[in-house]
Amino acid sequence: MTQPKVAVIYYSATGHGTTMAQRVTAAAESAGAEVRLRHIAETQDPASFAHNPAWTANYEATKDLPAATGEDIVWADAVIFGSPTRFGSPTAQFRAFIDSLGGLWAEGKLADKVYAAFTSSQTLHGGQESTLLNLYVSLMHFGGIIVPPGYTDQVKFADGNPYGVGLVANRDNIAEFDEATNDALDHLARRVVGVAARLAA
Repeated sequence: MTQPKVAVIYYSATGHGTTMAQRVTAAAESAGAEVRLRHIAETQDPASFAHNPAWTANYEATKDLPAATGEDIVWADAVIFGSPTRFGSPTAQFRAFIDSLGGLWAEGKLADKVYAAFTSSQTLHGGQESTLLNLYVSLMHFGGIIVPPGYTDQVKFADGNPYGVGLVANRDNIAEFDEATNDALDHLARRVVGVAARLAA
């Protein structure tokens, strides 16, 4: 099997997305992919979220790690994006990154790659599906090959999200990283790697 190159590109405020991205990265590597894990740089002034210990902790833990650039997408055969839900859409930080890709889009360098995504929200019905669908609209403009998990494995009947993977994190920053969520993240990564490998071959 051809070894696909997978970029896991995510934005995380309070760290749930970081944990999800790390899980996806490990699963993709186990499935045989070469993986670049890249966070989207914070655009907010750290003073503006100093009152939020989880946000500050995640910022401090990731700020010196390699930040995502458009070249990470150009390098990849497949991209797994991650963004928290903000009012039913990806975050402003994530959108700013997507909006920075216009030059690469115009050159056709974002097309014909496999794309999938994950998200998190405060409540189960807090906009996870609309966030993923809104994100996929941008990827359609890229000419991307969207590979959602669908109901292609029994684990998807447990987490119930055919569009990607969604995590519920409550106001106390407690995330429900239950077995179903972890299994769904693993399946998303394996499915993306498998499809990307077949396309690359």
